[in-house]
Formats: sequence, C-alpha cells, structure tokens
Amino acid sequence: MVLARQPDGAKQESPRSVVDRTMAVLATFQGEHTRQSLSALSRRCGLPVATSYRIVQRLVAWGALERDEDGQYRIGLRLWEVGSLAPRAMGLQRVARPYMQELYELTHGNVQLAVRDGHELLSVEHVRHPRRSRVRTRNGGRYGLHATAIGLVLLAYAPPEVLDAILAKGLQRHTPYTYTRRGELVRALERIRERGYAVSDRQVDLIHLGVAAPVRGAGGSVVASLSLVRERDEADVETMIRAVCGAASAISRALRTADPDMAP
Repeated sequence: MVLARQPDGAKQESPRSVVDRTMAVLATFQGEHTRQSLSALSRRCGLPVATSYRIVQRLVAWGALERDEDGQYRIGLRLWEVGSLAPRAMGLQRVARPYMQELYELTHGNVQLAVRDGHELLSVEHVRHPRRSRVRTRNGGRYGLHATAIGLVLLAYAPPEVLDAILAKGLQRHTPYTYTRRGELVRALERIRERGYAVSDRQVDLIHLGVAAPVRGAGGSVVASLSLVRERDEADVETMIRAVCGAASAISRALRTADPDMAP
C-alpha cells in the first residue's frame, strides 16, 4: 500500500490539536456572545478564518452549531442534547425547580441556582419576572464569585486554593461596596460559613440586594448555591433570609432522597 505523500513543509495535525482547536471555537460562545459571525468567532478563538471555517462547518454538520438566516452562528440542538445529560447540572435543576418556583411565587424576586466551575459560578436555573426584572442572568452564564451573594456562598465553601487564585488575579470593583481587599473578603466568607447565608448589598450595582444560601448534596458537601435578588428599596432582608434558607434546605433534603443519577 502506498501512502499519500504530504507536500513538503506540510504538517499533519495531531488529534489533540484538532480537539483543542474545536474546543477553542466552542468556548467562544460565552456571556453575551451567543450569536457570532465567522470573523468574530475566529478573532475570539485566535485561529485563522480558514481554520475556523473548516471547524465550524464540521460542527454545523454534526449539529453542535447552527447558522441562522443572518449568517450568524449559535449553539445547536445536538450540543444542547448532549449537555442535558450532565447529571451535575440537570439533576440539580430537576430537583430544585419546584422549590425555586415556590420561592418566586412567595417573594416575586429573581431566583437563581448556580454551581461553581473553577473560579467562576455557572448559572444552571433561574426564575424571574418577565417584565419587572433588570437582572439579566441566563442559564449557562458564567460570572465572578466575589461580589454576588450566590457567588460568595460558593466561594465560602470552595477549597482555599480557589480563593488564592481569585485574589491573585485581583478583585474587580463594581461599586463602592464591592469587596476588593483580601482581609474584608476573607472576613465576609467566615461570616457566611458561621451564619449559613450571604447578603450582597449593592456590591454588583446600586439597585439590587441579594441573599443566598448553600445547597448540600447527599454527602453533606455544598454542591450549589440558591439566591434571591430584589431591588433594594423593596427588600425585606430578614424575610428574604428566612425564605432562601428554607428553600435551600428543602432542596438539600430532596437531593438526599433523589435518584442517584439525578443528584450530585
């Protein structure tokens, strides 16, 4: 058998490099970048347009990406189908959803469930008023840990090296009330562990106040955080604390009795 000869100077891509490039393309779909042109996608992943085009066409053919009528690319249903099998997020979502809906109906605030993924929080479910809300959290969105109540809870129960890495990068200031110094953040995390909940008052913007509590899995470890956000001038903090802690405890109890394939 005669193998086809590669042109002089050409390099055959290894499977690893192809996989890495494909993941780089998919990783560009974050935050506000849910629809992208090929040129924008290429720029964000740092690959030549021709390389990005080849990868994108394969992803479109498989169904991981879709091209809309404006020529923009977005995540496809096939990727959503695969992602929906992830037990860590979807099991939590299925168990927590009824309690989140009940919390929303009781308070009419914005309710969110998130897990920690590395040095960020990943939103896995939310319930919010379709017209009143100025909070634009979305499922699959990634956010920092040091300012929001839901992020502070996840950070309070994270391994020490996570806090060290976040401090090493520097704490972004969103408002004059955001924690930006190591000492004040460490003390805040200690209070969260002592009290069992977090309060974020104008730390992300000057309008909202958030309360969050930990959700514990079958083994007792913190697997998620549940939060309730209201506009500050409408917020009754003590009532919010009781409501969120009660809902988080109910979800934790439900996780302990859930199907092992659904719960973390």
